[in-house]
This record gives sequence, structure tokens and C-alpha cells, in this order.
Amino acid sequence: MAALVIAEHDGSHLRGGTANAVTAAHKMAGDVHVLVAGSNARAAAEAAARLAGVTKVLHVEAAHYDGGLAENYAALVVGLAKGYSHVVASASAFGKNFMPRVAALLDVAQVSEISGVVSADTFVRPIYAGNAFATVQSADAIKVVTVRATGFDAAAATGNAPIEAAAAGPDRQQSKVLSQELTKSARPELGGARRVVSGGRGLASGENFKLVEALADKLGAALGASRAAVDSGYCPNDYQVGQTGKIVAPELYIAVGISGAIQHLAGMKDSKVIVAINKDPEAPIFQVADYGLVGDLFQIVPELTQKL
Repeated sequence: MAALVIAEHDGSHLRGGTANAVTAAHKMAGDVHVLVAGSNARAAAEAAARLAGVTKVLHVEAAHYDGGLAENYAALVVGLAKGYSHVVASASAFGKNFMPRVAALLDVAQVSEISGVVSADTFVRPIYAGNAFATVQSADAIKVVTVRATGFDAAAATGNAPIEAAAAGPDRQQSKVLSQELTKSARPELGGARRVVSGGRGLASGENFKLVEALADKLGAALGASRAAVDSGYCPNDYQVGQTGKIVAPELYIAVGISGAIQHLAGMKDSKVIVAINKDPEAPIFQVADYGLVGDLFQIVPELTQKL
């Protein structure tokens, strides 16, 4: 058996939990191949070749894969899938976009957002916003699986797999990328950060979000937010952590002014150490926190930042 992992990348670096998906795929099949598609993506292919457990990298050089268009990626992957027992991608926006198309075209059921691998055909996935876990078995000849990155360690860069050129699939021309607005920041990327500081509705305004930014900068942490903070316009929506945002599991997660609704907890409760700062001692966030500070965040956060 062999598994094909679809890499998410920006041309020079792997992104979106690809290294974690490789770890998961290695538990499903003996051989793990990684597909890197796009123009000027040789550096990303070389990065994939260095991942532990990868036995081969397929490099497709074609511009119509830039931007991650689902129609083109699905056509490419379906053409390759018949040579594999598993097709795997990270459950990022990229993977969630094209993998359901792959499953539909192959006429198989997708197994979504797994957090554990029991065997080659049996997987564990969270349900009910992460409050329960289902063990599911797939009888399909080709398993189409998306992987929750927080459930697996990233594969180490200790390998040296060969890179082979592969033929491009068709350009479906059903959609096109008109523009991209990329957020540039000196802070770590939220999805893979070791430390995250998140702000919630308790900050009361976008101006007060600077308190969270200052604390994050002291810790070298990524910035996160609850949906309430995003919906209130305090910060951009790419900061959102939760069931409808990003799933994170850093070594340290600090929740500032976040009550801890179940939808937010689903996105961060697997963090190694959780610190909650909230004036309400009955806030649900304290039920999952390792450390809790009950008090006025407008006093506590500046003092904490100063002492750090």
C-alpha cells in the first residue's frame, strides 16, 4: 500500500500542516509519496523530500495549479489516485476546498479531519465540536482522508527522498484567481505557532486589542481571537480560533477576555498549557484552563506584559 499526500505550499515552503499529514499517512501505508504542484515550486518539492517517512516526491511544474484552484487540483489528483490506497491532505482551507471533489469523482466517502489512525482503514475523528470522538472504518478501495494537524506531530526534516517529474493534468478553466491579499507579519503563523495569545469580546474595542498584541510580542507568540472579537471588528478574521476558525494546539495558549463558548474551545482545548484571564469566575474557559486569573484584564495584561 502507498499513500499520496497533497502538499500545500507557497512555492518555497510547505504550509498548512503538510508535515503533519505526512506523519498521519505514514501510519496508514508503508510508502508515502508527496505531490507538489505549481510553478517555480522546486524548493517546496525539495522540502517535501526531506520529510521523514517520504519515499518519493512527485513534482508537477504547471502554472494552473498556482492559487490552489479546486477544479484543477481535483482533476490532477484523481488521475493519480488509482495507484494509491490512500489520498491524504491537511484539513486546512486548501484541503477542504478540493478533497471533497476528489472523493466525489472517485465515488468514495471522504473521512474528514482525522485526529488518529487505528489501522489502514480505521480512523479516529472528533465530532460534536470535539466533545466526542468517533472511530470510523472505510471499506472504499481508495481512502480519501483529511488530517487535523493538531492530532499528529510534524514529520522531521531528516529524509532524502528522490524527486520525480510528473505530468500535469488539464486546466479546467472553470475558475481563476483574480487577486490575493496576503497578511505579512513578523509574528509566527497562527496554525503552527508554539505560543498563542488570543483576545475576545472582553477587550471591548479594536483599540484595546493592542494590549493582546503587546503581550504576544513579548512572548514571541502568534495572535488569535474568538469569533465574537472577529465579528465585532476588533481584528481580521484570519485570527479566528475555533470550530469555524483555525484549530491550534500550541505549547502555551493565553485566552484574554474570552468566555469560552464551546465553539471556541473546539479550536484550542488540545493546547498543552492553557491560561485564562477573565473577570467572570464562572466563565466556561476556566473549566479547561490550567491556570486562571480572575480580574480586570485592563490591569492584569499590562502588568503581565511589563513583568515579562
